[in-house]
This record gives sequence, C-alpha cells and structure tokens, in this order.
Amino acid sequence: MLYQLYEAQQAALYPLRLGAGLTSTALDLMPDRWAKSRLGRMQWAWCQMVMHTRITHDRPAFGIDDVFAGGSRVTVREEPVLSTPFARLIRFSKVGTWDEPRVLIVAPLSGHFSTLMRETIRTMVADHDVYLAEWVNARDIPVEAGPFGLDEYISHLIDFLEGLGPGTHLMAVCQPGPAALAATAIMAGRGSTCQPRSLVLMASPIDCSVSPTAVNQLAMDRPLSWFADHVVMRVPAGHPGWGRRVYPGFLQLVGFLSLNSERHLDQHAALYWNLVDGNWDAARSIREFYDEYFAVLDMDADYYLQTIDRVFQRNLLAKGELTWRNQPVRPGAIEGTALMTVEGERDDICGMGQTLAAHDLLTAVKSRDKRHHLQVGVGHYGVFSGRRWRQETYPKVQEFILAHA
Repeated sequence: MLYQLYEAQQAALYPLRLGAGLTSTALDLMPDRWAKSRLGRMQWAWCQMVMHTRITHDRPAFGIDDVFAGGSRVTVREEPVLSTPFARLIRFSKVGTWDEPRVLIVAPLSGHFSTLMRETIRTMVADHDVYLAEWVNARDIPVEAGPFGLDEYISHLIDFLEGLGPGTHLMAVCQPGPAALAATAIMAGRGSTCQPRSLVLMASPIDCSVSPTAVNQLAMDRPLSWFADHVVMRVPAGHPGWGRRVYPGFLQLVGFLSLNSERHLDQHAALYWNLVDGNWDAARSIREFYDEYFAVLDMDADYYLQTIDRVFQRNLLAKGELTWRNQPVRPGAIEGTALMTVEGERDDICGMGQTLAAHDLLTAVKSRDKRHHLQVGVGHYGVFSGRRWRQETYPKVQEFILAHA
C-alpha cells in the first residue's frame, strides 16, 4: 500500500511542478527590471527548486563521450556485451588500438543506478579497458524472469568474468565487495583460468563487526522478519515488474537522507541562494549531484533480505560460513589473485577496517601481492569520486593493477 501511496503523491505533485515550469518560463520572458530584481530572482529560483527536486526511476546517461588518453582527447563508446533480465555488461570502448589491462567494475546494487560511479569509470577508462556490471531496476523486471538473490548475484559475476576470459582485473565498489570476493573464491576452487588477476575492494563491508557504523547498526537492531514485514513491497500495476517483491529505492533514499539530514538541507539551501545570486557553476554542481542521487532503483526482495541476513547480521563471509548454491565459499582457495583494499578515513557507511579484513581471509595470497590504502580526509563517496580519488587514490590503484597485469 505504501508504494501505491508514494506513486499517488508523485502524481499529485505533477501539476505543481508543471506550474513551476510555466512560471519559470514566464519569468524568463519578463522585462529585465523585474527578472533582475531580488524578488524576481528569488521567485525564479524557487520555481527551479520545485521543478528539479524530485525522485526519478530511470537510469541517467553516463555522458562519458571522450577522455584524455595517450596525450590526446579520445572518443569513448558504450558497447553492450552481455545482458540478462537482471544485469548488463557494458564496455566503455576507446576508439583506436589500445593494449591496456582489462578491468571489470561492479556497480553497487543499493538503491541507486550505476551512473553514481560516473567519475570512477571516467577516471579508469583513461588507462584501462573498462567493463561495467550494472544492475537493472527490479520494478522493470517481470516476475516471469524468476528470483534474484545473493546466489544469483554471485553467479552473474562468475558468468561475466568467464565471458571476458583470462586476465581480467575485478574492482568492486562498496556493496558488491563480499559477492566479488565470493565469486573469486568459487572460481579459484574450480581452478578456473578466468579467475581475476587482481581484486580491488573499495569501501566494502567484508567484516561488518569491525568499526560498525549507523548503517550496520540499523541492520542489526531489528530481526530479519521486521525488514520483510515493513519495507518489502510489491511493484504496483503499470510497471513491467508488477507483482515482484522489492525493497523500493525511494525508501532507501529516505534512509540515506535521514543519516545526514542537516547536510542535505544545507546543500539545498545553498543551491537556492546560488541560483538567486547567479553563481551558476556552484549551483550546477549541487544540482547535478542531486539529480543523480534522486534517481533510484528498486532491489529484488530476495537479494535485499539475503544481504541483510548473510552480510550484515550473520557476517557469514568473515566467519568462513558463507555458501553459494549450498556449496561452501572458501576465500583461502584464492591463490593467484592479488588483493588491494581501499578505505576512507571518514567513511560513515563502511567503517575503517571492514574492507581491510579481506586480507585475513585470503590466507594463500602472498603478502607481496597484497596492498591496502587508507585515503585520509574522505568519506564514503570520496573513496571513489572527487579530487582525492583522482589525484591520490586512483594512481595507487592504477599502479597496483599494472604491477599484476
């Protein structure tokens, strides 16, 4: 019922947003004396806020049309490689001939689209042959496509790695870390020639018992049945996934906003006054972030509940008790894959030490093939985006991958 009420609210707000758009256009056409007055600019800025501050459910464009590589500006093309009802494997191909390490980046499935990692991908594309595993909005997946839980998630990573062939480097940002490590362990146990050459885990919850954050505590404070009863819903009629049980993206967004409500209110106030004062670059930066942040996707309920249960509540991977399709996942079987972990000093989503814990699990990997980087002065998103990602973290990741190419 809550999902239907949410959609009814979105529909009810449409006339308000339409009116704000018409008013904004009318203000643009008014004489300069009014348009440039303080009151006129305040009214115009308010209309802009009403028009743009909204939740959307469609994946934004990556917009990575070119990058600076090899001393010149190079065209980049998005090329579909593999797809299932639940995920897509995309290549960011640079025009020309390039002999570079092949990297599979796994986007988080945590309520936002993979485009939240646009800067990560843009940076990596300059020096690597980049592929992206991205996840489909569950409300767009028909029930007939079948279930999608943690086992299916891991299976997708294995299939994508085997499809790409030997020599691929695997990078997991945030939530995919446990699944990426599990997929690597399963492939190592099979003796697969396609197991990753290196594994880069960034701000990933490998051991949630270390430095627990508010996010970890939220998962621990209630039994699994509470999440199933209170936040799992069925996709309403009118969508391809009608009837599929999901954890709606708008609920995840509300949860994230509540963790830093003052900061988000301050940012929207700053956006408003920047629009009033004509500080276009500052306003554009804030607006682009929130346009992306407010684009949400639903997660399949099986995957969501199993992640809470196995990763956050029972911490099975760190305890050596995780299974995949009823087979034990043995990180100690990983021998030929180098490991790098990256953490943020101020990360309030994945606490310091949670990702570093992977080093203790990969007992067969030699110490010379392990590396850890703690990025000072950054929170969760600063681990994979922003100035310090580009100037400080990325060069170390690039060096590590080249060393094991």
